[in-house]
Amino acid sequence: MAGSTLENTERIVRLMGQVAISNREYFCELDGVVGDGDFGTSLATGFEAVTGDKWEALNRSNPGSFLKDVAMTIMSNVGGATGTLWGTAFLRAGATAGDKEELTTEDAVAMLRAAAEGMKKRGKSDLGDKTLLDAFIPATDEFERVLQDGGSAFEALQSAAVSARRQCEETRPWIAKRGRASYSGERSCDTYDAGAVAVAMMAEKLVEDWSQ
Repeated sequence: MAGSTLENTERIVRLMGQVAISNREYFCELDGVVGDGDFGTSLATGFEAVTGDKWEALNRSNPGSFLKDVAMTIMSNVGGATGTLWGTAFLRAGATAGDKEELTTEDAVAMLRAAAEGMKKRGKSDLGDKTLLDAFIPATDEFERVLQDGGSAFEALQSAAVSARRQCEETRPWIAKRGRASYSGERSCDTYDAGAVAVAMMAEKLVEDWSQ
């Protein structure tokens, strides 16, 4: 992505928002199979607040401050687990970025790791619980692996997106262990986790935009 780190950070958040808002009903349908069916509405509401009237007021001193403001906007507009988890992810990423004006790929990996750890603690969940972490963490692992092997940031993102989508399929037969879906026991088998699908679709959207 051409441009400064701040410009790219803004673009990434906007693209994530596009996926959340345009797939509101689809994510609700996925979540409604064994959950309470409000994930799509909650996620879209959060990003509508971020990319709507509040967009121009977000702190643009540096990428970290911008992401912290995104986090606070989401958490103040969305209740429940969705607001808490996604807000925490942006908050931890922003805190890790600190006050740096320009970020490296190593910084990006550290921010993704911090976001994952934040969601783990907030959601009291981990890999294997059939949550968005089962797509997010392997995608982060793949992103870092490609970079360490000498690949470009775009190649790393491409591989991360493929990994996230693959994990959505791999976790489909699993029994959910966290969230409302966990109450349904074996009925949660052969279902998609809406959060994991959202992560995969957002990564794919970033690849699509970057390739253009």
